Amino acid sequence: MAIPNPCLVSLPRYPSLPSQRDDRYFANHPILSLIDQCSDTKQLNQIHAQMLRIGLFFDPFSASRLLAAVALSSFSSLDYALKVFDQIPNPNLYSWNTLIRAYASSSNPHHSLLIFLRMLHQSADFSDKFTFPFLIKAASELEDLFTGKVFHGMVIKVSLGSDVFILNSLIHFYAKCGELGLGYRVFVNMPRRDVVSWNSMITAFVQGGCPEEALHLFREMETENVKPNHITMLGVLSACAQKSDLEFGRWVHSYIERKSIGESLILRNAMLDMYTKCGSVEDAKRLFDNMPEKDIVSWTTVLFGYATIGDYDAARGIFDAMPNQDIAAWNALISAYEQCGKPKEALKLFHEFLLSKTANPDEVTLVSTLSACAQLGAMDLGGWIHVYIKKQRMKLNCHLTTSLIDMYCKCGDLQKALVVFHSVERKDVFVWSAMIAGLAMHGHGKDAIDMLLKMQEAKIKPNAVTFTNILCACSHVGLVEEGRTFFYSMELVYGVLPGVNHYTCMVDILGRAGLLEEALELIEKMPMAPAASVWGALLGACTIHDNVELAERACGCLLELEPRNHGAYVLLSNIYAKAGKWDRVSGLRKLMRDVGLKKEPGCSSIEVDGIVHEFLVGDNSHPSSKKIYAKLDEIAARLETIGYVPNKSHLLQLVEEDGVKEQALLLHSEKLAIAFGLISTGQSQPIRIVKNLRVCGDCHSVAKLVSKLYDREILLRDRYRFHHFREGRCSCMDYW
Repeated sequence: MAIPNPCLVSLPRYPSLPSQRDDRYFANHPILSLIDQCSDTKQLNQIHAQMLRIGLFFDPFSASRLLAAVALSSFSSLDYALKVFDQIPNPNLYSWNTLIRAYASSSNPHHSLLIFLRMLHQSADFSDKFTFPFLIKAASELEDLFTGKVFHGMVIKVSLGSDVFILNSLIHFYAKCGELGLGYRVFVNMPRRDVVSWNSMITAFVQGGCPEEALHLFREMETENVKPNHITMLGVLSACAQKSDLEFGRWVHSYIERKSIGESLILRNAMLDMYTKCGSVEDAKRLFDNMPEKDIVSWTTVLFGYATIGDYDAARGIFDAMPNQDIAAWNALISAYEQCGKPKEALKLFHEFLLSKTANPDEVTLVSTLSACAQLGAMDLGGWIHVYIKKQRMKLNCHLTTSLIDMYCKCGDLQKALVVFHSVERKDVFVWSAMIAGLAMHGHGKDAIDMLLKMQEAKIKPNAVTFTNILCACSHVGLVEEGRTFFYSMELVYGVLPGVNHYTCMVDILGRAGLLEEALELIEKMPMAPAASVWGALLGACTIHDNVELAERACGCLLELEPRNHGAYVLLSNIYAKAGKWDRVSGLRKLMRDVGLKKEPGCSSIEVDGIVHEFLVGDNSHPSSKKIYAKLDEIAARLETIGYVPNKSHLLQLVEEDGVKEQALLLHSEKLAIAFGLISTGQSQPIRIVKNLRVCGDCHSVAKLVSKLYDREILLRDRYRFHHFREGRCSCMDYW
């Protein structure tokens, strides 16, 4: 953009400004008209220089126009904006508000508060109705409840307590800080509400996980004849998706069409999302096919919908049909496979993505892939991703940090997880919770408790997930008193209401310790209906302590809630088998056949040289099967020489011949994986195994003996925890 020659400007270099003039005396000056035409900072620099040369910059209104362009334009530079601001002799209130606003929307919103403090000390003007929304926004971004409450008090003190724009900002602020009750109180007490007020509260309820309240508010909005807009409907559709309320979601769709509420692409995408999350991919595909315009969100939403219902061919078909397979498309498919329990497919797709050279993996790609690595125990690829992050100098934000910690913990390398944890300065509640979970699954209960105490010292408030993890830590090592203390202090001390997951953990803690009656009493006193997981925890405890009568009751309650829960049948079969009640075992097996249920097959995986090998019970499909079974025979022979006797109570069928019993136990998937690990990895390498079910007692005993006989470290992750076998001992101390 050409800048006019200063000599053509009529304003004198050092103007004699009227002492009592309109603040906009130079509003129509030709230099100012050029500000709106600038397309980069360099052009603003040139105008800034001219304004200084001719004295126009020393007019507060003119300076504020330049500042607004520097601070708020699409090519803004806050460093430059602050320099411009500091050059203004007497900045007007508009200039102060502009800088506060710019920082409130920046990555450093706390600077807004610092600018406000400067304003209080240096400006003759006091905050107005435009200042407070920006300050409240900064407090929202910081989730600083105390500071936001201070601003709320100031608003009331300066008689701005009825300003609808400020009150709308406060609703959003309280919701962002997790104080839905305070936000709703502001909403209810508003003397006048506009559609933004309703939208703010509906959105707050949705984002706070209260979809029922959001839909109730929408109905109330209808009765008060407030016309909803597309923002309202986005919140309502999200609430339907959260509730999986397909019927009401369809009604909302027809309502939008009847009321002619601007059917934008964003709104149509929200409908797609609602339909897929409510399980109706047919409705989603029908809407998708009729959409006049589609973007990457439209395509990936339908793709994810098909993946969620397990129709991976259709999901891949959508992917292949996409006009542009950009990074977002790859991320959507990788994430869909990972979240739907298909980690192998997710990793295969990740390799395909790398070979395609479409783009470099971004944070979303890496988070999804790390999660898939964690599920499979694929630490070689997980470690490669960690190195990639370092080489690309990607900033380890909380999402990536949490994913790396989770991957290393679930792949069996707790020390590397701790290195990642200690290497980052900023740790949010999810980073802390992930590390506590890692310590828990590795049986370091007391270290997990110490980590919680350090978390509190760092002024990070534990949430519901944190307490689930800390209770799991107590369960794995038998810290009953500590578990009781944390459970009963959750609400009183930390303000976290115990949920079903916490009751499940507490029942598990008591049950594992043999306190079955206390566990049952806790269930009977629950403030909510016990979920299947609660009865499952009690049933598992009955399996450990051979309580047939209570197991039958727990299994019955569990099957009432989940009639097709095959795990319940298996656990009860375990108890019957251990008690020698083979007629009841047979009865349960017949019942499972009659209702079409099959026991989930045991599957163990081991990663060798970056390749994940999977084994099922009695598997002979592996290319190295002959070597594996030869190694198994060698292991069996060596075990026999030291007096090992197989624990045949872990068989779930009546087998008369002892030799057949021993052979059946020898073919368990984790034993096959151990044998493969012995022939495929170096002596100094730990054998890392992931099993999809709880490891059986006989396999646990064999792993301990093998670790001593072959002088190998074995790390076995089952469905619930890690077992570190070394020199004939296990980290669980046989408390599992």
